[in-house]
Amino acid sequence: MIRSMTAFARRGRRADWGEIVWEIRAVNHRYLEMGFRLPEDLRSLESACRKAISSRLRRGKIDSTLKVNFSDSAASDIQVNQRLLDSVIARSAEVARQLDAPSPLNPLSLLRWPGVVAEAERDLGPVEQAAVELLDEALTALSESRANEGARIREMLLERCDAVAAHVKTIRGHLPDVRARIREKLTTRLAELTADFDRDRVEQELVILAQKMDVDEELDRLDSHITETRKVLDRNDAVGRRLDFLMQEFNREANTLASKSNDPETTRLAVDIKVLVEQMREQVQNIE
Repeated sequence: MIRSMTAFARRGRRADWGEIVWEIRAVNHRYLEMGFRLPEDLRSLESACRKAISSRLRRGKIDSTLKVNFSDSAASDIQVNQRLLDSVIARSAEVARQLDAPSPLNPLSLLRWPGVVAEAERDLGPVEQAAVELLDEALTALSESRANEGARIREMLLERCDAVAAHVKTIRGHLPDVRARIREKLTTRLAELTADFDRDRVEQELVILAQKMDVDEELDRLDSHITETRKVLDRNDAVGRRLDFLMQEFNREANTLASKSNDPETTRLAVDIKVLVEQMREQVQNIE
């Protein structure tokens, strides 16, 4: 089963401590490249996330975003640094005694003093566990999307392979007539000559000309590439690079076929093959 490299997946989960959401976008890339946007408190998860993604995907540029919204009920109680608070109160009292009309101490002003109040550390264990589990769900959804798109691409490639095979068959069946017409045309022109000519030499030239125009090898290679493409499309691993190489070989044979052709119909079919190969090449760029 082939897979596309282009896909998107979004998965979320709610818990007592709040809500967590993963968004994963995948696009074409020659290799596997990963980028992460994680909350600062959860940056330590990046290594585990990379390992999870690399175990499921082989190629593509993967952008993963983790969003965490903590609920109000999960807010931690404030903690007061009692020693620092006592010191601030004592120093404030000393200053107040030196003033003629000191203002009364404001409790909120004391709490605003740097270091007096600190929020207790949040227990991130459940959040980290939920993030890892949810990432696995998001990757499953992403893989399913890539597989569905890959199935569509596979059908398109098989249709193009069938069309190329049909053109190759048509050209192959047309070759005897092409050779016969060329021989007849050359023989007619020679018959119009008034001067004598060496018939053995003419036969040699006809053989040389036929060899130059012979496209049997190109047609055989096209058939071979079609067979190999069909086999690759049935494999269950990453085949994008192999298919890309096959498309280059397809294009090379189609170009040679067109350059050797001395027949309008064969040239037209060769151009049609090149169009089909280009359509396949564009789609192969999306395959993992």
